[in-house]
Amino acid sequence: MDEISLTTTLPFATDAAIRRSFMLLDAPVRGNIRFGKLLEVLDKLAEEQALAYVRRQHPSARVVTAAVDEIQVLAPADIDRDLVFRARINFVGRTSLEVGIRVEHPEDGAKPAAHIASCYFTMVARDEAEVASLEIGGFEPSDALSQARWNKAIERREGRKRDLIAAAEPPSRIEFDLLQALHTAQEDLGFSGLRVGDLVTSGWERMYPEQENVPKKIFGGYLIRKAYEQSAICAELVAPQRPVIVSVNRINFPQPVRMGDKLHFQTRVVHSAGNSLCVEADILRVGLDRGRAALSNTCVFTFVNVDDDLRPCPVPQVHPATYREDAAFLAAHRRRAAYLAWKTAGKP
Repeated sequence: MDEISLTTTLPFATDAAIRRSFMLLDAPVRGNIRFGKLLEVLDKLAEEQALAYVRRQHPSARVVTAAVDEIQVLAPADIDRDLVFRARINFVGRTSLEVGIRVEHPEDGAKPAAHIASCYFTMVARDEAEVASLEIGGFEPSDALSQARWNKAIERREGRKRDLIAAAEPPSRIEFDLLQALHTAQEDLGFSGLRVGDLVTSGWERMYPEQENVPKKIFGGYLIRKAYEQSAICAELVAPQRPVIVSVNRINFPQPVRMGDKLHFQTRVVHSAGNSLCVEADILRVGLDRGRAALSNTCVFTFVNVDDDLRPCPVPQVHPATYREDAAFLAAHRRRAAYLAWKTAGKP
């Protein structure tokens, strides 16, 4: 598979115009990179990598992003160093495949190489009209490393199935007591904490030709960039210093967006604990017929509150009140517990 593995580089070290276009702030701060624009780069590279594989069998095929399965941000990126994206196929199913992308700083003089993020995209092969899915296959892990990637991709798929089942499970006694305490606190006449119902933002945008990727379809990378930017603004309602992204837990693409559609971005903080908080974002599309809004994307992001030196700082507790808020809080609470257990165990 090495012959269709793809690599692209953002030449921040030598191209001042590109460097400035990706800057978050016009100031010398650490981690000064627009993560939303990186999402656009990642989504486009995942598409190109998937196309390189699928078109070996179906020359006129297209591929669409079905989901961003996971992005783990492992270290802050430096806007003054080149950023390299290495994409390859990890797993191929009947009509879908997983593209893994490693983001890193290459070795630069006295500065060693740095692993910035690991990203996983599920892409689906479609016919030229994007009406029907195409069967693909033919992927055979050729060495121990390819086999390890294949096995981990299967583990991720099975893990998502377990997460869906676990999300439907009622709270344990400890979880029930936690939710009960958060509800009870709100009954105090002097309560001044943060209610989840108040931690929401929203915005509207209409889609135009410059956002198209293929004819009549809006670029998915643009959509998730906007969802992230809205979510980062929402996170500021809770993070008193600076929220920085540490994980894209999941982004789903239930249906495409077309030119002329109006999009309603709805974001909400659903959980906080320690120095982290979770934001969920939905994108609702309203077509030109102005009929009922349909769900285009669902996104889940985890942020950490940090100071100017990127040291983690505590965040205030958020308090759910409704059944829906409880469910979202509990799902994020379980994800955080699983991540802490994984980290403590020292898993690779």
